[in-house]
Amino acid sequence: MTTAHDTNAQFEQALAMCRSTFVAKLGDYGPSWRIMRPEAITDQLFIKAKRIRTLQVKGVSAVGEGILPEFVGIVNYGLIGIIQLRLGYADSKDISTERAIELYDALATEAKTLMMAKNTDYDEAWRGMRVLSYVDLILAKIERTKEIEDNKGMTKVSEGIDANYFDMVNYAVFGIIKLTEDAAGQ
Repeated sequence: MTTAHDTNAQFEQALAMCRSTFVAKLGDYGPSWRIMRPEAITDQLFIKAKRIRTLQVKGVSAVGEGILPEFVGIVNYGLIGIIQLRLGYADSKDISTERAIELYDALATEAKTLMMAKNTDYDEAWRGMRVLSYVDLILAKIERTKEIEDNKGMTKVSEGIDANYFDMVNYAVFGIIKLTEDAAGQ
């Protein structure tokens, strides 16, 4: 069995891959996502997760892009969603690229801390799961998030939107780890 230390290193590697994409896109577009309302981000997460599921079911990609980049997109949009929840959306790009990266890094650290705590409690159960399960769990979290959004953020006993976004991020990182392990033949 892989140790928690290995999980920590793998999680860091997966996050570094996601961060690299995030920073590259910031170079192209800046923090243009600041105009997105949380509901639009949830819909973007839905598109990414639905595409992964479609690729898993059909086994072919019409546009030549695979599953891994979609998991990266889920991580990045999940962290963007949390930024938007905390800052509120804006009518224009109101933060610098540097500030966007600072916020991203802080939330990536929060996601990792949460994952490590849950991973201790669940004894690395995610390693015995299939990648398709991560996708289905992400889709279920998206449906929950849509319900909470439709109820104006109100819940009676459930965690809020931010907790669902964090879970989506962590499931997507698990997907990245599993896919990169499989590609490396581990």
